[in-house]
Amino acid sequence: MNGLNRATFPHYNETPMAISIIETRWDKHEAALRGLRQAVFIKEQHVPEELEWDGEDAAAIHFLALDAEQQPVGCIRLLPTGQISRLCVLSEQRNYGVGSSLLVAAEETARANGMKEIFLHAQTHATSFYEAAGFSVSGGIFMDANIPHRQMFKPLL
Repeated sequence: MNGLNRATFPHYNETPMAISIIETRWDKHEAALRGLRQAVFIKEQHVPEELEWDGEDAAAIHFLALDAEQQPVGCIRLLPTGQISRLCVLSEQRNYGVGSSLLVAAEETARANGMKEIFLHAQTHATSFYEAAGFSVSGGIFMDANIPHRQMFKPLL
């Protein structure tokens, strides 16, 4: 994955954290993926379970971030439509570059699979994160799971 398998990311002025990003399928790492999304979306952000488990996981390509002890710390998925979704990082692991690395991995796979564009529904507080990664906002704010979102697109050149 172009050097993404083992990388170190600075957390402002704190000790760097070594992570690895693996590409996987739902049936291979369901427990880890489910655990991360349960912790971040259902418990922390209060997303209703029936909205989180949308039936799209089996068809998606998943990416899992593992720390130096091979413990899951974040994940993201890429749907066959080109939609990137369910990016989450455990709260204590945020601001180390884990989310950015997951996003890059999903984008690289989309490009390798011949997709011309990727898109996502960003929580409004995260739009600047996605803009820094080359995404552009399209349209207004909409609610999803009682959280304001914006649709964002990125052409893959």
